[in-house]
Parts: sequence; C-alpha cells; structure tokens
Amino acid sequence: MTPPAPIVTLSANLLADLPDARSGEVFTEFLARPGFRIERIVSHGQVTPQDQPYRQDHDEWVLLLAGAARVAIGDAEIVLVPGDPLFIPAGTTHRVTFTDPDRPTIWLAIHLGETGMPTGT
Repeated sequence: MTPPAPIVTLSANLLADLPDARSGEVFTEFLARPGFRIERIVSHGQVTPQDQPYRQDHDEWVLLLAGAARVAIGDAEIVLVPGDPLFIPAGTTHRVTFTDPDRPTIWLAIHLGETGMPTGT
C-alpha cells in the first residue's frame, strides 16, 4: 500500500500577487493529481466567445472569490458575486458572458474526473 501524500501548505495567497490586466486572463495551477486539479483564474473583462462555448468531459466546481461574473448555461444566465459557488457537470455547455472589466475577477476552479492528468505533481 502506498502511503498518503504529505500535507503541503501552499505558499501562495489566492488573492495576492495578481497578474496585471494587460496580461489578459491568467490561469495558475496550484495542485494537480490524477483526475483532480485546482487552479486560480484571474479575469479582467474576458468572456467566452459566443461561437466557442465550453463543454468539458469532466465536472468543474468554481467559487467566485472577488469581482463579478455571469455564466450562461442553456437559456439561464447565472450572476455570481464573491462567495458564490457554481457546479458545472461534465458535458454541460456553458459560457462566461461577463467578468468585471474594472477590477480583477478571481475564480477558484476545481476540476474533477479530468482525464490525461499528470501522475502526481
């Protein structure tokens, strides 16, 4: 039996050292394991192109930490403010239709059941 991985404290504050708006939308991976990934996304007014919606083969749970956002799922548009979570099941077509252009919109995204993940980083 393989011993469990040690508990590691992340040295990065999720709300600190934010990329500049000129960097565009920035994805920072904090932890990846087979079938599981945690990342921070910092948006500055970026949206998903209408003709390129997301449709992932894995579940995704996001928590809006700062800023403001709207996500379209089907005919519904969900408004997110800091503290709001959103679960997006695998195979769900969705688009980000708004992120605040005047201040950083910070997301914590947890991807579950993702295939092709590294064997442990």
